[in-house]
Amino acid sequence: MGNLQMTVEEINQLKPLEIVEHPVVRERFIFIYDKLWGNGEAAYERESIYFNKALRDNDKGKLQRATPFSIFTAFIDLAVCGLSLEPGTRALAYLMGRNVNVGTKERPQWEGRCVLTVSAYGELVMRTRDGQIRHADNPVLVYDNDEFSFKDIDGRKSVSYTCNLPHSGHNIIACYLRITRADSSIDYSVMYPEDWCRLAGYSQKQNRGVANELYGMDANGIVHIDPGFLMAKCIKHAFKSYPKVRIGRGTELQSQQVDEPAQLSDEEIYGVDPDTGEVLDNAPEPAPQPFGNNEPPQGVTVNTDDEEGF
Repeated sequence: MGNLQMTVEEINQLKPLEIVEHPVVRERFIFIYDKLWGNGEAAYERESIYFNKALRDNDKGKLQRATPFSIFTAFIDLAVCGLSLEPGTRALAYLMGRNVNVGTKERPQWEGRCVLTVSAYGELVMRTRDGQIRHADNPVLVYDNDEFSFKDIDGRKSVSYTCNLPHSGHNIIACYLRITRADSSIDYSVMYPEDWCRLAGYSQKQNRGVANELYGMDANGIVHIDPGFLMAKCIKHAFKSYPKVRIGRGTELQSQQVDEPAQLSDEEIYGVDPDTGEVLDNAPEPAPQPFGNNEPPQGVTVNTDDEEGF
């Protein structure tokens, strides 16, 4: 690190689109990324463009009302996670605006926050890189004309599946994901209609009676879930019981709400104490590289020859 420094108060005086381009923020991002993954300058040049584009595309949304410090922490968290904001149908991460009550229940005081959200596909990358899993196959959609059974005997899970084409005109009755753990044992995540119907109900309650349109809930309450959406949900719910991965204070995983601080201290990651505004000059230790790869992977190994990836 150089001698450039700034406090929380100085960060909060910046406009949203000025934050990632500030010399101190640039230096902090490159320093953290270099320390954890290497090639920090190239990562900064790439991710600063994606980050500010996300802010500009949300010019009338919650992100523009987020505090500058939360925008700063979300950007630095990209370096901590070693992911990318590159957009796409299988994006690894994205930004979301959140309203947080910093007052009390009786006297609420709402504050806008920018949150880096790791998608199901980004979580697969992180868990592979951290050595929790070796690889994951594509999620498989099971239709009502297929043959399918799932067994869990003494902790050993197995799936028997036969695909019977064509699927046109048939309903999805299950989705499963096959995961190879680091010790070469096999794990399966399976979702059934009752699972996504329950999730559709949660979505309906959280959105004033209207579920996410990707659940495809009709007027009779019957759910015809979008296939790609279901595949992402299957990945997301596969890791509910897995150990947590390292993320920053401004980050959340789709698969779990983060209620505890990051494994690295805030001071180590952001260089400032968010409570006092004191400037610090610490650095995190490099993350382990279990497979000898010094570059953050762009995905996980999949057993498929098609073009759809996960």
